[in-house]
Amino acid sequence: MVFAIGCGGGAMPPDDGGGGGGTNPTPASVTISSTMTGPFSVAMSTSFQPAEWDYQFFTLNPAATTTLDTLGSHHVRLQGIFHGIPQGSEGLATTAWDFSMLDAITQPVLGVGDHSPEFQIAKAPAFMYQGNNSGNPFSDPSFAAFAGYTQNLVRYYNTGGFVDGATSYVSPAWPDDTITWWGIYNEPNINNLLSPQRYTDMYNTVVPAMQAVDPTIKFAALELADFGGEEEEWVPTFVNNVTAHVDVMATHFYSSCNQQDTDAMLFSTIPGFVTDVQAFYTHMATNPALANVPVWVTENNVNADYSNNGISNCNPPRVFVPDLRGSSPFFAAWRPYVFSQLGKAGAQALYHWDFGADKQYGEVDYATGALQLSYWVDYWLGQTFPPEAEAQLLQYTSSDDTDLETLPVSNADGSVVIMVANHKVKAPSSDNNGVGVPFSVQVDVSALGNFSSGTLIVIDKDTNVATGPTPTTVSPAAQMTIDLNGYAVGLLTLKP
Repeated sequence: MVFAIGCGGGAMPPDDGGGGGGTNPTPASVTISSTMTGPFSVAMSTSFQPAEWDYQFFTLNPAATTTLDTLGSHHVRLQGIFHGIPQGSEGLATTAWDFSMLDAITQPVLGVGDHSPEFQIAKAPAFMYQGNNSGNPFSDPSFAAFAGYTQNLVRYYNTGGFVDGATSYVSPAWPDDTITWWGIYNEPNINNLLSPQRYTDMYNTVVPAMQAVDPTIKFAALELADFGGEEEEWVPTFVNNVTAHVDVMATHFYSSCNQQDTDAMLFSTIPGFVTDVQAFYTHMATNPALANVPVWVTENNVNADYSNNGISNCNPPRVFVPDLRGSSPFFAAWRPYVFSQLGKAGAQALYHWDFGADKQYGEVDYATGALQLSYWVDYWLGQTFPPEAEAQLLQYTSSDDTDLETLPVSNADGSVVIMVANHKVKAPSSDNNGVGVPFSVQVDVSALGNFSSGTLIVIDKDTNVATGPTPTTVSPAAQMTIDLNGYAVGLLTLKP
């Protein structure tokens, strides 16, 4: 199954996990053709969840703005929930506004990177649900009150603010930094008893209301918890009945919700991610207004489970155990494999869930700001395959497409990048955060002509987590070798 659940962050005890890949590498070969087969463009990004358990991240880690800026994320995602929702309060019928918790994360994010986050309006204020409880259905079936709330969010960040009672509310970043991208609700298929048609009604109500405040903004639709065929339940209804503008269709992928699942089981979910992205595009092609709209994966990580007062949210009454594969060498194989497969299927953005958290979720540690291996995997994927490179996929043959994921592209500047990710599991029936199997991959680039310089980056068990991998200068040749010591990724760049 393909899993997706909105998840919390927070710090957890350190544990290195993973291990070495051993000796006597298995030989493999990849031959790269000069034939181009289509574009490849995946923007890497990351996420934050402003809420009572996450909002102090930048206060605890002032230098994290630099760390985030260096990551180079595109349209960083903001998902305010619970007390991160700036109006009302859970369980109370109050309509008071307070942006302090939301902006403790949002304002720093506005000031870094591309200064253009995606603000996902994940939930309505609690008083808009039955019983003043955000887990219940909406009280207003017309969604008019929710639309009014979203309009004030746009006013706050984009148009100079709004007045409620005697108080004026305006973003401290305005007018220098505003929010262009807006996501309409989080995982409606598992929240608030919404149906596909009810969500579409919501979208058709909210989007025009927001456009009336700022006609320049853009919208991401659906953001599904994508598992068990949910896209077939939701996407056709939305595609057939949406009347409001859509700039992006979005979904979420996790490989598991059970820390006890084996490495082999987690890797086996990735083809399902591809099938679901293809299903999105197939359905969208039936509506001319959506035929050229891209699909973004706005949440992605190894495991969607989280602690519910110490108990596994997905597997009660089992005690929650963090899945260390989110930051161990396993991730150096898993995320590049996902990145390549989704990009080949046409997805145009891949978001890490989430930036500051524990070893299951975080690219950096929430409590200390220390970098984790996942940070470097995401950083180098973003740096090596930037969307502005105008990359074209190159045809190739591999002696082992089962265990090695190969991604070769030719860029507009004449450079070539070849990624090989080693996701072979040593003991498929039992390995859980295992070591993988070493490979020595011979890459034949003789069909691509001559190059003047080359660089090789390998991320694996030996990568220095504090400083990241060290790029190695290599001499271009017709045959080049990438050694992958267990779970790992190699990134070879050749320049003319």
